[in-house]
Amino acid sequence: MKQMHMRILSNQQVSDRYWHMVVDAAGLDAEVMPGQFFNIRCSGETYPLLRRPFSIYRINRNERTLEFLYLVKGLGTKRLTERKAGETVDIFGPLGRSFELQDGWKTVLLVARGVGIATLTALAQDAAEKGIRAAAILSARSRNDLLAAETLQGFGAHVYKVTEENGNSDVESVHRLIEQILAEHKIDAAFTCGSKRLSRLLRDVTASRGIPAQIALEEHMGCAMGVCFACVCDVREGEALKTVRVCKEGPVFPLEKVVLA
Repeated sequence: MKQMHMRILSNQQVSDRYWHMVVDAAGLDAEVMPGQFFNIRCSGETYPLLRRPFSIYRINRNERTLEFLYLVKGLGTKRLTERKAGETVDIFGPLGRSFELQDGWKTVLLVARGVGIATLTALAQDAAEKGIRAAAILSARSRNDLLAAETLQGFGAHVYKVTEENGNSDVESVHRLIEQILAEHKIDAAFTCGSKRLSRLLRDVTASRGIPAQIALEEHMGCAMGVCFACVCDVREGEALKTVRVCKEGPVFPLEKVVLA
């Protein structure tokens, strides 16, 4: 991990609630992997004081750029929308544990909700580069929030869209869709981010079928270096529960180990 000032190449609004930022990462010598995140100082001022964690949306290794798709939710992200192309942004990372794709896997299932779609898009990119196909269920409030659908399709993913707007994003409907996908494809592993209810559903389905699954957790963070313990969660270690830091031991965990409240 490294603290750097990266030049903003673009920072544009792409829907009512989401923005897309591209930064020049030519000076970054660390390998960046899907599921990892960067801690970004959103404002050039001292307030808000704390950085905000942003998962990686896309990695362009040829052009040496990083892309972030972010939801404007509070003061930090609102201040980030004010940053212009040509300015530099204070970025710290890459941080955390990444997703793991194993040799021999042919097809994986991705289940994402809201901004969690951005996190799994980088994974779909990595899978495509390794010759692994992806079936992706994208869940959102409305079709305007399904921002990564075309990007995922560009990586060869078979995309299934479910929204509250269409009335097909409830757990029962998504359960039927997952069962349909499992009947049509031999799924070697599953990945999820963005919704605890869908993560609980995926955990139960994959556990019953012996399919390995991983989850990327989203938590508020203070330092993002494992010192402040602001982002803890509970995981199962045998018969016991263990409290771990999402920023350090995560954000990616085996799905069956995470206690989803």
